[in-house]
Parts: sequence; structure tokens; C-alpha cells
Amino acid sequence: MASRAGGDGKEPINEQVVANTYANMRTEMNQLYTKITELEMEVSEHALVIGAIEPLDPTRRCYRMIGGVLVERTIREVLPAVHRNKEGLEEVVARMKEALERKKQEITEFELKYKIRIRKGDNSANEEGSMKEASAQGVLVGPAGQ
Repeated sequence: MASRAGGDGKEPINEQVVANTYANMRTEMNQLYTKITELEMEVSEHALVIGAIEPLDPTRRCYRMIGGVLVERTIREVLPAVHRNKEGLEEVVARMKEALERKKQEITEFELKYKIRIRKGDNSANEEGSMKEASAQGVLVGPAGQ
């Protein structure tokens, strides 16, 4: 999909094709954001586990989920594996961030090439609705009977 915008000789010819290609590129970028966020959460979970079990006795029993099966190991056996997994996840996150930057650049070039501008909400009713929604955020209301 993105190769059509890249310059392989087949350029999008009408507005609908350009709009669809642009929407697909934006969707891919959003999917990258989502996956990066998910993997960063896993890295932080690994860091929490490492922080929790590192100070403990290395001969102490612990349990680890491997492929949906809970297995009993010692901390001495589990800790290196958790470190390796965390490092692997960090490498994947770094590669995905590079891919995200490339996708952003590709989208920027596509926007410039086809003079695409994003509209910011022309309707005042939409603005009022979003203002109400924004002002309601962070409000905590107690039970009605008290």
C-alpha cells in the first residue's frame, strides 16, 4: 500500500486514491504507536519483576509462565531469562520507533506532494461538545444518597 506513494512508477491519480492511501498510511502509523506502547508496558513489567526478585535469595522458589504453563524454578534460573527478555523487548521497541519515524517522514512527504492539510473541526457545535467533554474530565462525584 505504502509503496504506491513511494515512487515505484504508479502514482495515485485521483483524489479518492490519494485519500485512501493517506488514510492507510495514518492507520499504519497509529498501529505502530499502539504496538510500541504495548511493548513499553511489557518492558516496565519486566523491570518491576527484576526489581522485585533481584534482592531475594537466589535459591528461593519462584514461578514463571512459559507458553501458558506455570513452571517452578529458582530465582537463579529465572532472573537471567527475564533480563534477556527485557533486553530483547527494548531492542524491538527501538526498531519499532525507527520504523515509526520512517513512517512519519513518509507521511510528511506524501502530505507535501499532494498538498494534504488536516482540518481542525470547522463546526462550532463540535467545538462546544469537545469543550464540555474536556471540562468534565477529572471530576469525581460521590454517591447520590450522601
